[in-house]
Parts: sequence; C-alpha cells; structure tokens
Amino acid sequence: MILITGGQGQLGTELRHLLDEKKIEYVSTDADQLDITDKEGTYKFITEMKPEIIYHCAAYTAVDKAEDEAKELDEKINVDGTRNVAEAAKAAGSTLVYISTDYVFDGKKKEGMYQVDDATNPLNEYGRTKLLGEEAVQEIMEDYYIIRTSWVFGIYGHNFIYTMQKLAETHDRLTVVNDQFGRPTWTRTLAEFMTFVIEKKAPFGVYHLSNENSCSWYEFAKEILKDTQVDVAPVTSAEYPQKATRPQYAIMDLSKTTALGFEIPTWQEALAKFLELAAKQ
Repeated sequence: MILITGGQGQLGTELRHLLDEKKIEYVSTDADQLDITDKEGTYKFITEMKPEIIYHCAAYTAVDKAEDEAKELDEKINVDGTRNVAEAAKAAGSTLVYISTDYVFDGKKKEGMYQVDDATNPLNEYGRTKLLGEEAVQEIMEDYYIIRTSWVFGIYGHNFIYTMQKLAETHDRLTVVNDQFGRPTWTRTLAEFMTFVIEKKAPFGVYHLSNENSCSWYEFAKEILKDTQVDVAPVTSAEYPQKATRPQYAIMDLSKTTALGFEIPTWQEALAKFLELAAKQ
C-alpha cells in the first residue's frame, strides 16, 4: 500500500497521474483527509493503514509569506507535520520519501555545485523549516529518502511559468532577476525519480534531483517566452526586493542521482515537453 500526503498539490497531483499510468494503487490524502499537524490523528491514520511507502508531498511552500504572516503555519506544517509523519511511518514500518529544497543552502559556495553532504545554512524561513524537516526524518527513521529539488514547475499548480505567461498577456516588457542561479525542475521528472528510488531499492539517504543544466531566472523566463513578442529584461535582486532572501547560486550536484542509472532530461527539454502538454489542457 502506498500513501501520498499533499495529494492535491502540484507535485502530489503529478505523482498520482504517474502512479495511475503505472497502474499502481495508492491512497491520496490532503489536509481534509489527513491533517499532518494533528499528531495523534496522523499516528492513528498511518499506523492503522500500515503503508509500505509514504510519499510525503505535503508542505507549506509560500516562501515570502513564511517570513512573517505565515511563519507559524510554515513551522507547523514543515517541521511538526513532517515529524508527525516520520514518527508514524517508523511505527508502521513504512519507507518515507520526503521532498526538500535547495533553499537549505545559502548559495555562497565559492566553487562547484552543492553536494548532498555539503554544509547547510538556509537564508529564509522556508529553507529553515524544510531543513528541520530533513533533520527530523534522519533522527527518527532509517528507511528514508530525502530528495532536495529546486525551482519546481508542473501542469497542476501555481509556478513561475504560469506567472510569466500571465504577465505576458498584459505587458510588453517584463523584468526578471539575472543574478540568482539554479536548476529548474519539472514535477514529472521529480515524480519519476521518487518512484525510481523505490522500484530500484536505491540506498537510503539524501539525493538531489532537478533537471540537467542551470540558468538564471532571467534565462528561464527568456526561454519560456521565446515565442512571444514580450521583451524580457534582466535586473538585479536589489532592484527586485522580496521578503525572503533567496540563495544566489544554489546549483545542486546531480551525480549521486545519475549514478543510480536515472536519466535526467535538461530543463530545456522538460520545459518544451511541459509547454506542449500544458497547451492541451
């Protein structure tokens, strides 16, 4: 039996569609069916169900709101909720797949990409709570996969691509930051890797997964809007202030993932496929 938390979210929905294609049965929950911040309720639900695998997709992801108005909620879901799921998973004998973020890093590494065992130092509340979630999983469990990802986009939710496309409908010119670098990640690629580690019985531990190649947000936006008449102009982070500080260079090394034999499309390939599928929706 498989349990998905956050099954109505951008990643959870993608994962459900993938499991449907594979004809794999699962139970999908959202906050209405399973409130992970309710410790006793979560323990009861999971220990009675006894899932072999839990894909823990439920998370608070509004990065800027997490800095102030939703700081408490961010902590409650990403830290307490993850701890509750991990404790119940251990009691039920489940394998846990926890999704984390490149925001656990500060983006100040001088050379090369971030390795899975590099020192963490989150710059914002969201990164801090996701890191505490990682630590809870590692402290409580032995049978776990922590998958850090970045710049996530998918058909089934709000994301940077849809924001750019929406703005392009009403603007001739857009400005996008050109001094923050990372790796875009298609939810399809991420969902495929989540199922891959289970199917291949990969060694437990921490992995990095995003699409291959890296870019700035400006370069990403240029590619998204290349077939439109909109002018995309680069600006600095200082010219586009946000509540939450983002790491400037959070490019994660993917070699541990590719060493398993998992083939990762480039972000350009993933984006092209995403745009093709999104146009049919």
